[in-house]
Amino acid sequence: MADTPILIWGAGAIGGAIGAFLARAGKDVLFIDRVVDHVAAINEAGIRISGPIAEFTTPARAKVPEELDGTFDTVFLCVKGQDTKGAVEELKPHLAADGCVVSVQNGLNETVIAEMLGAERTVGAFINFGADYHGPGHIFYGGRSAVVVGEIDGTITPRSERLHGLLQIFEEDAILTDNIWGYLWSKMGYISLLFATALVDATIDEVIASEPHRALHTALAREVMTVAEAKGLKLHGFDPFEPHGFTSDADPATTQAAFDRMIDYRNRSEKKYSGMWRDIAVRKRKTEVNYLLVPFVREADALGVPVPLNKRMIELVYDIEEGRRQQSWDNLDDLKAEMG
Repeated sequence: MADTPILIWGAGAIGGAIGAFLARAGKDVLFIDRVVDHVAAINEAGIRISGPIAEFTTPARAKVPEELDGTFDTVFLCVKGQDTKGAVEELKPHLAADGCVVSVQNGLNETVIAEMLGAERTVGAFINFGADYHGPGHIFYGGRSAVVVGEIDGTITPRSERLHGLLQIFEEDAILTDNIWGYLWSKMGYISLLFATALVDATIDEVIASEPHRALHTALAREVMTVAEAKGLKLHGFDPFEPHGFTSDADPATTQAAFDRMIDYRNRSEKKYSGMWRDIAVRKRKTEVNYLLVPFVREADALGVPVPLNKRMIELVYDIEEGRRQQSWDNLDDLKAEMG
């Protein structure tokens, strides 16, 4: 395999954070992003990381997709779920025949990428660290958490070992796994809870810790874990989410311990609002609900597993996105009423 720059496709919260650490370590990194001001800022002054984890600015190169030429061995795809297909179409001519795309995203986008590029050119990744785009050239890194990489067929290969080494530059405790799907589906349970936080004009901490809504949060996550169980997956916990607290056989003590773990982590994190919340309240754009919760619901329907609360939550997110509702505790109460 030729030695080519590492493409970071999407220089927002995820890609900007990982790419900045790689660039600082001397790796040949090229950021690709559609935001012209962000690209210009990176080229002019480097990319800045701020927050409780690290404070630095490192020189870096960036381009908009139309400026890219040549082929590359390694692409870290770090775009929103709704941008996956478009980004893969753009990067496809630039991916070397023996190259790979690593889905460093939320959701189950590995399936989409594999359909477009081939499973042999697709690598899975799971991330849960807290970061936000704070403006051109500036990424806020608010909290460390799990970073996992693995082949989607469950093998351990020299390629996945190489990618693991790169991700350890960003997160020293990064994990190489033979069960990436077990991590990704566990994250889906946590994503369901994060969408619940986006319904409310409040922090993640406040919503997750809300005792009046504890049964609702439990039921939302349990719907996801029940689908994962129906798929026969071995689930993996990560900081701050323990999936076995929400499986069909979880006892109350295990569920309580899972909430205690989440609340403790959230209290320690500087990132107080979910990406979904920021999409609505700050960036005034639609969330990734169609590319996170909707695919999960389709899988549930195909397996015959009922997920009524998550279906209703999707409707509430649509209402907020379209201006028919405002972010409010009333939305959680309306969802709670669906439990009977």
